[in-house]
Amino acid sequence: MSSSFHDRGNGRPTASRPPQPSGRESRPRAPKAEVGEVAYLEVVTVNETGAFLDWGHPRDLLLPYGEQRFRPTPGKRVLVMIYQDQQSRPVASQKLDRFVQDEASGYVAGDEVVLVIADRTDLGYKTVVDHRFWGLLYQDGVTRPLRRGQRVPGFVKRLREDGRLDLSLLPPGPARLDVVGEQVLKALRESGGYLPLSDASPAHVIKARLGVSKNAFKQAIGRLYKRRLIVIEASGIRLVPGASSDPA
Repeated sequence: MSSSFHDRGNGRPTASRPPQPSGRESRPRAPKAEVGEVAYLEVVTVNETGAFLDWGHPRDLLLPYGEQRFRPTPGKRVLVMIYQDQQSRPVASQKLDRFVQDEASGYVAGDEVVLVIADRTDLGYKTVVDHRFWGLLYQDGVTRPLRRGQRVPGFVKRLREDGRLDLSLLPPGPARLDVVGEQVLKALRESGGYLPLSDASPAHVIKARLGVSKNAFKQAIGRLYKRRLIVIEASGIRLVPGASSDPA
């Protein structure tokens, strides 16, 4: 019986595997994903059995033809769920809807979760939450560029009545403003201590420069001003020389 892997350790392929590309088995291997996780993995090779993915283990991971949504190309990446087949062997599937559920349970607003970016939509990003549920990360809650397959920490914005999860990259409440405040301070330091952004700046300009909404920006700079970390001027904000972001 053939294995679901391609052996890197001894350099000998199993009965249904092509030879290991030279040099790959000599490099230290750091696991990139585990069973039960959604991951964006590189296609190593394709043969009559299926595609084989580099998941950071000594043996490549099989993506059978029956679990493919399209024919993978070596060198490209695919988003897959890693699961165990009936013989308890780790295999991959591109058919995420078989494993990731639409309706979530047990979450409340503010819960911190692990997000894997799946697809861009008109509203934002379709995202896998904790490798188990689908959720939506709204565009107005995206504070930095995201790419397919990226794994990022996030937060539950709300669990809707239909069981769907609305998500955010920022924590709720005061903690959210602390994160935005740190982004503002970082941008100030990188720009020499001054940013031409104020309450009068258009929302799209603030979003383009800092990746946050105008409302969050205004609240954050208000908190920074009260902590005497910045000076608010007519046309922008200025970092107070020698100011520390550590709480007083």
